[in-house]
Amino acid sequence: MIFTKEIEIGGKKLTVETGRYAKQANGAVMVTCGETMVLVTAVASEEQREDIDFFPLSVEYRERAFAAGKIPGGFFKREGRPTDKEILSSRLIDRPIRPLFPDEYRNDTQLAAFVYSYDGENDADVIAAIGASTALAISDIPFLEPIGEVRVARVDGNLVVNPTHKEIEASDIELIIAGTADSIMMVEGEAKEAGEADLLKAISFAHEEIKKLVQMQNELREQCGKPKMEVPAKEVDENLVSEVKEIAYSKIEELVATVLEKDERSKSNKAITEEVVTALAEKYPEQEKELKSILHDIEKEAMRKRILTEGKRLDGRTTTDIRKITIELGLLPRTHGSALFTRGETQSLMTLTLGNKRDEQIIDGLQEEYTKRFMLHYNFPPFSVGETGRYSGVGRREVGHGNLAERALKFIMPAESEFPYTIRLNSDILESNGSSSMATVCSGSLALMQAGVPVPKPIAGIAMGLIKEDNDFAILSDILGNEDHLGDMDFKVAGSAEGITAIQMDIKIQGISFEIMEKALDQAKAGRLFILEKMNSAIAKSNEKLSEWAPTLLSMKVKTDQIGSIIGPGGKVIQGMQKEFNVEIVIEEDGTVNVSAPIAANAEAAIAHIKRMTTPPELGAVYEGKITKITDFGAFVEITPGTEGLLHISQIDHSRVKNVKDVLSEGEIVKVKLIKTENGKFSLSRKALLDRPSQKEESPNE
Repeated sequence: MIFTKEIEIGGKKLTVETGRYAKQANGAVMVTCGETMVLVTAVASEEQREDIDFFPLSVEYRERAFAAGKIPGGFFKREGRPTDKEILSSRLIDRPIRPLFPDEYRNDTQLAAFVYSYDGENDADVIAAIGASTALAISDIPFLEPIGEVRVARVDGNLVVNPTHKEIEASDIELIIAGTADSIMMVEGEAKEAGEADLLKAISFAHEEIKKLVQMQNELREQCGKPKMEVPAKEVDENLVSEVKEIAYSKIEELVATVLEKDERSKSNKAITEEVVTALAEKYPEQEKELKSILHDIEKEAMRKRILTEGKRLDGRTTTDIRKITIELGLLPRTHGSALFTRGETQSLMTLTLGNKRDEQIIDGLQEEYTKRFMLHYNFPPFSVGETGRYSGVGRREVGHGNLAERALKFIMPAESEFPYTIRLNSDILESNGSSSMATVCSGSLALMQAGVPVPKPIAGIAMGLIKEDNDFAILSDILGNEDHLGDMDFKVAGSAEGITAIQMDIKIQGISFEIMEKALDQAKAGRLFILEKMNSAIAKSNEKLSEWAPTLLSMKVKTDQIGSIIGPGGKVIQGMQKEFNVEIVIEEDGTVNVSAPIAANAEAAIAHIKRMTTPPELGAVYEGKITKITDFGAFVEITPGTEGLLHISQIDHSRVKNVKDVLSEGEIVKVKLIKTENGKFSLSRKALLDRPSQKEESPNE
């Protein structure tokens, strides 16, 4: 039986249908908005996994090229590995949904979203998130409560829900917000130096639409929802808990109150664990896993209690203190720019590379193909946390963190007309103990300025944490890794002194209030300004000169009808210039000519050559040209590339020339003046540039 629910969101009809597709999944829905359609399925294993201590949820979002009437590129003509867009969309589904399952639930669970139709206007990512929540809500999977997810943009001062791509391009705020009926679960987006109050207004505006989506899902669940599977409660041996606490509680309390480096704290925790396991091994055999779980809960309780009662954190800071910051610039001499940003035990080594037009990234997806001239890549090697691991490609977390930092910094990128380079930033995290993505924002801003990229101002980022017990809560500035792991929120805010440029919030509890969000944003602003002050003391403005190793990139504009002559038949002319001057030349459809070269003089010579090619010969102008042919009556001289004029025998010298070859030779460079133009033909003179000889020097015949 087919069930359908329809709702209006942001003035657009959104339809959810179940019962027609993928009926063997635990839950499946087709969500339609405009002519964009996304099928989302939810499947869970029947048996719970006993060998893990985490929730095994996987989320897959895939865009099929046929949805937009396209055939994939490449040799195989079929979809390959997930694109960055697909990975980021998967994260937009995963992050708000993951906290909404019972703590004891350990069944393998998979959400799969496939875009089957795309209308070019309604982005499928938020539609897929609504579908994922709905599929879970009507299934027998123990999903605590549905969520809604919308995109909000501010266009000409007005807030728009689920805007079109054109509206997003014209906006100064773009956010994706997910939440339940009562609270916000996730925020992700960017802005052009928006104020904290502006973002809160946008989030509140979005929440009203989210409530409608949640209500729609609850109504559909009442119509066709399956009974939820039972999740067995975790059995707790109170005697075991009591004995572990007796041995370890005071030691953990003391450890939590002791200021230690990350490695020392880990060793101390390990020592306490070994002591407890050894002491209770005989009485509680084969329960090491349970012992470690109890110790983890004790550490979490002790850390949170100290923060809420004393306002003191693991490293001795107050809730608002920022860790020590050190900044070093230009450490890598052969890169085009570099910066090492260290905050506490988190360190980002940023490198900057400048390229030409051909280095731009081509983005091909459901939308029309386009290029990117600014890229930021983030890498998180295992050694950054003192571990071994496989180097098997970029993970989803690395894509997400890189995208957040790129969003934060793209606001200050100079226009292509002002700085025509392609820009690549690469952040390698060399140490990590909290908020490496925000360290990446800081190091990226510093590297841009050190490299001489004309950015107008620095951008800094900070991560905020939350400890919440009932109505009591504390906001933490510049969180540690343990505070992230044992806390309730990871709230990242990046921006300039004037406002916010990027934001990302994830929580691990069932929602937070607007009061908490408002306080977190205000505290983040104070922290951001503190970090910006440190950055400004290291470098206050961009260096005036680029690195000597950066390529020289020059641009000029020609008429569009001149492009063909520059390229030449089969590309012969442009290829010849590239070889002659050792440059790369890229010509755009509007007539913009970009020339890049490792040596500045080569680029300048190529530009001068193209200018000569495209500038019509001017009467009275002087040219240096090559003699291409000699005849009895004179010589033909190429005064501009592809343009020849006649140097008549009478215009070679003041004295009489009997044989042209006695004075000139083919291939010789000669300076001439254009003295006449007629019917597209050019007459040249060499003698007009020579000093006239005195009367005594002239022969009687002359």
